[in-house]
Amino acid sequence: MPNKLGPPPSQPMVYQIKLKGQLGDQWTDWFEGMTITLEGNGDTLLTGPVVDQAALHGLLKKVRDLGMPLLSVGPVETGPSSTQGTGRAEAAEVKPSSPNQCNSSISFKKGEKG
Repeated sequence: MPNKLGPPPSQPMVYQIKLKGQLGDQWTDWFEGMTITLEGNGDTLLTGPVVDQAALHGLLKKVRDLGMPLLSVGPVETGPSSTQGTGRAEAAEVKPSSPNQCNSSISFKKGEKG
């Protein structure tokens, strides 16, 4: 079955992970190059390429180890930009991969397990 979402298999998919609370820039290295964006409402977005599901699970494990509430996880498409090909995406360049992206994200409430 062909993959209708995202880049060809040879390229990593860009994911956006939303956390409740502020995460400082000092965590960039620990999250292996993910872009950290602080939102005005106090949430944090981690955005960047994820090579496969095992790498995504590894990132989610790090989020769990931080103890920060996970709000959502979802793939995104990147628009044309000056960062294309660098393995990084800027928050302004990220858009949902489908009109229902918000509805298809994985969301957890405090105390819930997925």
